[in-house]
Amino acid sequence: MTLALKDKIIEVCNKKIAQKGDSVGVSFYAFFKNKNDDPELLMEAATWWIQTNKLDHFEKAVKIKSLIENI
Repeated sequence: MTLALKDKIIEVCNKKIAQKGDSVGVSFYAFFKNKNDDPELLMEAATWWIQTNKLDHFEKAVKIKSLIENI
């Protein structure tokens, strides 16, 4: 996983947790704009989320942040 994607995921998770608390859920789409302006990065996130970790569509942001920090 690229450092840029790692940093983006942690940033988004921190923001969501700060806004809505530890129980807030996210999907890998939360890390991207509604536009598909970076398909390679989107596929990297999707592959990590779906194939590598076999995560559900929505997961707790604290769980995702922890997984990313431990890479």
